Amino acid sequence: MKFLRFDFYRNFLDGMPVYLARHYWWAYLWPRAVWFFDHQPIINAILFGQYKKLMQATLEELEDAPKQRVLQLTCVYGELTGKIMEAISPSPLHIADVALIQLEFAQRKAKNPSALKAVRMNAENLAYHDDSFTTLVLFFLLHEMPKSARNNVLSECMRVIPDGGVLQVTEYAPLPTEHFLYRFWPSRWLTTYLEPFLGDFWHDDITQMLNTHGASFGKKASIETDQRLFGNFYRVTKFKISSLEA
Repeated sequence: MKFLRFDFYRNFLDGMPVYLARHYWWAYLWPRAVWFFDHQPIINAILFGQYKKLMQATLEELEDAPKQRVLQLTCVYGELTGKIMEAISPSPLHIADVALIQLEFAQRKAKNPSALKAVRMNAENLAYHDDSFTTLVLFFLLHEMPKSARNNVLSECMRVIPDGGVLQVTEYAPLPTEHFLYRFWPSRWLTTYLEPFLGDFWHDDITQMLNTHGASFGKKASIETDQRLFGNFYRVTKFKISSLEA
């Protein structure tokens, strides 16, 4: 956190993106914190009591998504990864994360570790072939990245998802000016203090960004479903990926 030594994050660099180590070492890279946050009541509190609803909505959208090859980008706290593995069984779940400690915790939680294909990889530069995954799941990742990193990730998503594939995004909804958590300045200040890139993310048009990057790969993205939860504070959006020629 910012009230601690400004250079303390350097202890957690070790191949990490600088923004991740600098702003989120205390949440994702410090072993004690990883143990603490990966408890259901804690992660539920962070999401204002909405974790199970968000997870359920994500799983509902996954029901009719193509499940031949599914990638979760990146690890998440709580039960989601295990639930996705159950939903797509007997197909394995591929999961990529830049932090080894996150991958280790994901493996420990998996009821069937052999069905979790976990690899260390930066989401901005995936070492997968084009059109590798029929469905890709992003669960509260984009708002934790600076805009340049978000653009890189969305470009990689469009590259590795083929025509007919699906991108599922569970995230903060666009700028929630009418929501009480935004209108009440102490909660808005705390949220954006702990999430330094959220203020910028609130103004992003994800569909437009996907289509800008998708054009380079001859693809486009269109919204198939868009669920809004918690008074339009969160969203669960399914994007259908198709050829520009379609």
